Amino acid sequence: MGIEEKLPSGVLLTTVERLVNWSRKSSTWGATFGLACCAIEMMAAGAPHYDLGRWGMEVFRASPRQADLMIVAGRVSQKMAPVLRQIYDQMSEPKWVLSMGVCASSGGMFNNYAIVQGVDHVVPVDMYLPGCPPRPEMLIDAILKLREKILYQPLGAGGRRMLEARAAAGKLPAVAPGAMPSSYRSDKAKRVEWEQAVKEGREEQLRIEKWMEAQRHLQGGGRW
Repeated sequence: MGIEEKLPSGVLLTTVERLVNWSRKSSTWGATFGLACCAIEMMAAGAPHYDLGRWGMEVFRASPRQADLMIVAGRVSQKMAPVLRQIYDQMSEPKWVLSMGVCASSGGMFNNYAIVQGVDHVVPVDMYLPGCPPRPEMLIDAILKLREKILYQPLGAGGRRMLEARAAAGKLPAVAPGAMPSSYRSDKAKRVEWEQAVKEGREEQLRIEKWMEAQRHLQGGGRW
């Protein structure tokens, strides 16, 4: 297959971390979670014309326990968000989230109380894909960039600190761990709160607490 020509004396040396991440990036299985019109583009990406299977990613699983990539394709309503979170929690570790389209990433044109203004308020997002809707080629490109990120993801308890150091040194794709939710970037108080949570390693706990607080507010009859 040509690999013999690149191996001196038939010997290949690597690290356990690189081997494990190579295996992970080459077999990302998506959870079937289409929400709106972006899901049609996601289906097209897996169809023969675009052939997502060329990279070993054509397997979309109906069970979250057999999937490690959630592609949030379309707008996320307040009623659907708890279901999305439940499916995410049921997925096996390690797992990744790709926010497909402007509606999933920031609410898009649906700037109202019924739509979550960014799925990053519900689950941590590893890759954002712009567009309304993005074409299948764009989705494939986003997944390939996510594969690059997975390849360099450190293992072990100190992996997160190593990842932050590599990102700061410019050796990784520009998606930092614990990415700040979209609405936090423009609110100074929320930004400080998020940065403090990241330092303490509890940004996921903060994300869930804020989400539960928003749910209680809506159930009480309030509107954002």
